[in-house]
Amino acid sequence: MAGLVDKAKNFVADKIANVPKPDASLTDVDFKKVSFDSADYIAKVSVNNPYSHPLPVCEVKYTLKSAGRVIASGNMPDPGSIKSSGTTVLEVPVKVPHSIIVTLVRDVAKDWDIDYELDLDLIIDLPLVGNLTIPLSRKGEIKLPTLSEAIWGSKDEASKETKKEIPKEATK
Repeated sequence: MAGLVDKAKNFVADKIANVPKPDASLTDVDFKKVSFDSADYIAKVSVNNPYSHPLPVCEVKYTLKSAGRVIASGNMPDPGSIKSSGTTVLEVPVKVPHSIIVTLVRDVAKDWDIDYELDLDLIIDLPLVGNLTIPLSRKGEIKLPTLSEAIWGSKDEASKETKKEIPKEATK
């Protein structure tokens, strides 16, 4: 009887091991805006869903490090679902307090950027299997905003605002 139970366990384990799983990649980290208390960045996560039904994302946890020190950490609870049979890009907001940025003066003074390492855990709820955690990591540089970007937002946001404000009659 014990041999039959072991065979059943092995059969189920083999079937679960061969089930296709979603995969993800951390594609980019961009500056978004500066507020009175922090600098806001967006981490873009591309998630591929091999299933014919959407999968709920339970949570996204992140830790942003620079010079070996944690400068921001947090989580994004319930960011939505991953569309069926396709790729979904999740945008994870990361807030870095100004007090932390000030302590990175040596790195910033050299080249006006922050060398970073972002560790991110994407937690997806797979039916029948349970929660699946996909660990992601990325190293790179975050360019700090210029004074005009800090006041008016990024160049892309500023050009969008400018385009919205110009009436059609003024361009003729």
